[in-house]
Amino acid sequence: MANKQLSILNKLLTQIEINIPFKEKRNPSVSKSDVAWQLGHALKVINHVLSILEKTEPDKYQKKFNIKRSILLSLGWFPRGKVKAPSFVTPPELILEEDLHAQLESANTHLNNLKLVAEKAFFIHHIFGMLSKVQTLRFLEIHTKHHLKIVNDIMKK
Repeated sequence: MANKQLSILNKLLTQIEINIPFKEKRNPSVSKSDVAWQLGHALKVINHVLSILEKTEPDKYQKKFNIKRSILLSLGWFPRGKVKAPSFVTPPELILEEDLHAQLESANTHLNNLKLVAEKAFFIHHIFGMLSKVQTLRFLEIHTKHHLKIVNDIMKK
């Protein structure tokens, strides 16, 4: 596994942690949700995806071309407001600071466990299909940056 990807994700988790104190900030011209929702969602996705990656059976991985995956993972960018978050990665209405810290701790644990995850581990995304371990980490990087950009825009006010 590329240490570069692990390093990038660790830095993104640090950025999430830095923004937790501003969880109640809002800017309706940027997003209907507050900073807490953006951080909570990003953390839920990281934890959900990495927990699945840890449990997959690598021998079942099948490489298959997906045009959307190829384009968006290459661009390193997701358009805003085009996809609705699945319910299992949607934060609750009330997001406590302690919950964000607990999710952050869990995400750090999952990242540390990645060293033990086989290179042919995979995650199946509802749009991008079967993502290899490397593609999964790239997806998490882009997704987390996407939500941190929204947080930064909310904070600019």
